[in-house]
Amino acid sequence: MSVDMNTDLNQHISQQFNTELEELRSQLLAMGGAVEKQVSDAIDSLIDADSELALSVRAKDDDVNFMEVSIDEEASRILARRQPAASDLRLVIACTKASTDLERIGDEAAKIARFSMELAENGESPRGYIEARHIGTHVRKMVQDALNAFARFDADMALAVAQEDKSVDREYRSAMRELVTYMMEDPRSITRVLNIMWVLRSLERIGDHARNIAEYVIYLVKGTDVRHIGLKKMKAEVFERSPSDA
Repeated sequence: MSVDMNTDLNQHISQQFNTELEELRSQLLAMGGAVEKQVSDAIDSLIDADSELALSVRAKDDDVNFMEVSIDEEASRILARRQPAASDLRLVIACTKASTDLERIGDEAAKIARFSMELAENGESPRGYIEARHIGTHVRKMVQDALNAFARFDADMALAVAQEDKSVDREYRSAMRELVTYMMEDPRSITRVLNIMWVLRSLERIGDHARNIAEYVIYLVKGTDVRHIGLKKMKAEVFERSPSDA
C-alpha cells in the first residue's frame, strides 16, 4: 500500500499551525482575564478605600506588559514561519491589536489604583463615588463581553459592546458636568474631586479600548475593517457582509 508523504506532511503542518494559532488566542484571552481582574480590583480599591488592593493592581501592571510582549513575539514568529492568509492572518492581526488595547486598559486600571490611594490617604472626595461605581460596572461588563466575543468569534456580541460605548460616553459627560458644578460651589473640594474626575476619565478610556477590541472581533469574523465608520454602518457590516476569503 502506497503512502502519500506530501499529504501526511501537509496535514502535520496544518495541525501544528492550528495549534500555534489556538495558543496565540489562548494567550490573548489569558491576558484579558488578568486585565479584567485589574479593572475590577481598581474599582473596588476606590470604593472601599483599600490601599493594599490598589497596590496589588499597580504591581500587576508589569505582568500585563510581559503578556503583551509575549503575544507580539508569538505573532511575529507565526507571520515569519507560516505566512498566513485570509482568516488566519486576520486572527494574528486581531490578537496583536487587541493585546495593545488590553495593555492600555491595564494602564488605566493602574491609574485608577493610584488615585484611589491618594484619596484614601489624603481624604475622600465628597462627590463622585456613585458615578464611579456605576460607570465602572458598565465598562467592566464591556471588557468582559468584548473578551467573550473574541473567545466565541461572536460579531453580534461585539456589536453590542461597541454600541454600549455611546452610553458610557453619555454617563461620563453627565458625571463630569455635575462634578464641575460642585467644585464651583465648593472650591475647597477641588483637589479631591479632581482625583475622582481623573478616575472617571480612565473608566471612559477603558470603555473606548473595549470598543476597539469589539471592532477587531468584527474584523476577524466578517473580514472588514469597521473602525471609524460609525455604528450604523458597523451594524450593516455585521448583519449583511460575509468575508469573501474565510
